[in-house]
Parts: sequence; structure tokens; C-alpha cells
Amino acid sequence: MRCSSTVGAVTVSLLMCSDPLRPTHCEPHFALQAAAAREAGAQVALIDHDALLAGRADEAVRRVPRDIGAAWYRGWMIPAAAYADLETALAVRDVRLCTSALMYRTAHELPGWYGTFADATPPSAWTACAPYQPPRPAVLVGITAALPPGPGIVKDFVKSRKHDWDHACYLPDLADTTAVQHVVSRFVDLQEDALAGGIVLRAFEVFRQEVGEARVWWLDGEPVLTTAHPDTPELRPQPALESIRPLVGTLGCRFVTTDLAQRADGTWRVMEVGDGQVSDLPAGTDPAALVGPLLAAPKSANAAGSGQPPL
Repeated sequence: MRCSSTVGAVTVSLLMCSDPLRPTHCEPHFALQAAAAREAGAQVALIDHDALLAGRADEAVRRVPRDIGAAWYRGWMIPAAAYADLETALAVRDVRLCTSALMYRTAHELPGWYGTFADATPPSAWTACAPYQPPRPAVLVGITAALPPGPGIVKDFVKSRKHDWDHACYLPDLADTTAVQHVVSRFVDLQEDALAGGIVLRAFEVFRQEVGEARVWWLDGEPVLTTAHPDTPELRPQPALESIRPLVGTLGCRFVTTDLAQRADGTWRVMEVGDGQVSDLPAGTDPAALVGPLLAAPKSANAAGSGQPPL
């Protein structure tokens, strides 16, 4: 597959996950994006995602050349703490991530972005908890009290289990303490040690399923690409972005995604915000349409006019 040319000159490098079976090759899921970057003249370096998640950040970056300057990451999700380790390990090699560890956590975890998008997303409340340790019933009562009455869903700081909808996601009645505790406990069990940060309860809103979700990719506060959501690649809505643009700017993170769905009353709502580096590109999307703007982006937030996210 020959990818279309990128926009502007290449200013940064790209870090991607290596294939566990062939460590000198890119992980196949991201191979087309790597090819698009190389075709545009960018350097692509590989990191060992498994080593990073195992706490061996120095080993994870051993194949990254020293002093390649600024770089974006495009690959599998990384827990926020491990991303901070990656940032430190790369700095030793004179490589600087274009998305700082603070920016990454802000966009990647719901408590980081919720305050900025509170009026544009379903009401949410949360509590921190460790893997295998669901919140006590009294804690869940306090969380549900902060939400409007009616149904809800449970997720962790990053992901839900919507494919386990009936027994580990959907909460028919937030006032039913026993049922909420059961579903939340099942969610925690299924997440195992992948539980990210804690538990989030969100009010349930009815959306137009026939329209589907749109994933909007934002770079330095501007939308550079709108795609389908990876779960519904056949549905490609084009949402209005006028009300979302200033919120993305306020968040202050360089590269983010917003998943938007249309509520039954026609209002576009933010379902999730994510760090763009670990957001999946739907099948069938020209990889150069995303990789091109990334490679041509300024090396630093200051050059891009993007502010730091709030502490």
C-alpha cells in the first residue's frame, strides 16, 4: 500500500512498539503507520512495550537511537506511571517526548480531563482503588449520590467493559446499592491487574446508535482528522465541533482524541477523551492522514502555542 504524502516538512521522529516475535520489526498493528512515516522521511524507532509494562524502561528503549530529538509515540496503551518512566528513560538518551507525562495522564485518565469537559459529557464521579479491591459499599453510595438518578455505567479511569454490558458495565438503577456493588465488583474482577486508577460511575444517556460515534483527532488545539470509532468503522458521522474546540484548547494537551456521540435530542456529547498517541486508528483509514500532521508539528508545546494542562 502506498500512502499519500504528508503535509509540511518532517520535524520530529516516531516511536512505535516492536513486534514481540521479531523485535527489530514494528508491531504489525502499526506497520502501515510506520511505513507512512518512513515514506515521509521520518525516523521510526522501536520500543519494547512488554519490557516497559514490566517496569524495565531502560531495556524498553534500548533500540532507540540517542539524540534523535523530539518524538511522538504511536502504539499500545501505557499506564500513566509507566509513561512517566518512559519519558525519564528517553531523556537519558537525549530524546524528548512531544507529549509530556503530565499531558499524557491528563488526557488518558478521566479524572484528568473531566473537569474541562464536564458540561459536554455525561455526569461522572469516581474513587481511587487498587486492582482486585472494589470500593466498599459506603464509598459507592457516596459516588452515586453525586450523580443524577437513573441508570449509569461503571468503568475505570481509562476503559469500560462495554462488551460485558449486562454484568460488568451497565447499572440499571444507581439507587440500587446492592446491584451497583455487584456489577462494580464483577468489573473489578474482570479487569484484574489491568484496572487503571480506580472506579468511575457515569450517568447513562441515550444516544443514536444508527449514527455511531466519531473519533476526532486534535493536534495543538485543532482538529486534523475525523474518523469512525474503531468499534463501528462502517459508521462515519461528521459532528459539529464548534463547542468542543475551546474545551480541547483549555485542556492544554498537544495530541488528543475525543469520541463524540449524538444524544437522542440531537446534541453531540463527548463520550471519552484520550491521548492521541494510544488511540486506535480505525481500519481503512489512510495512515498518512494522521502521521503526516504529527510529523510536521512543532517540536514543543511553546512553539505550537499550546499551554500546559492544569495540575
